[in-house]
Amino acid sequence: MNFSLINWPAVLVAGLSAFAVGGIWYSRMLFGNAWMTDSNLTEEQIKQGNKGKIFGFTAVFSLLMAINLAIFLADAKTDVAWGAEAGFLAGTWTFCAIAIHSLFELKGWRHIFINGGYSVVSLTLMGTIIGLWR
Repeated sequence: MNFSLINWPAVLVAGLSAFAVGGIWYSRMLFGNAWMTDSNLTEEQIKQGNKGKIFGFTAVFSLLMAINLAIFLADAKTDVAWGAEAGFLAGTWTFCAIAIHSLFELKGWRHIFINGGYSVVSLTLMGTIIGLWR
């Protein structure tokens, strides 16, 4: 792996893109209501959450995911198609991990597809950004 082939501004944008995807994905217009129901959460409980902790760790973990993906894509031959494909494949791995944990937590398939789908979409976008911004 050649770290000089990593475009760090692209990694930062890719990591932060997870916030944009999450904001849309978990909004009331898309899957927010179903996710809250399947997670057995109320608006009051969500409002009581420590926003600094939640968004701070989300930023750290999203950046770590983008860095990891960029390391896999650190090749001169990487282009937007391979970036998107690698992101999709990474999303498939995380979808499977989410599904396994959720099954043991007795969550339904809708919950699995909401959370796992977010992972697939956000990682595909991350890979696309990293592959495009060479």
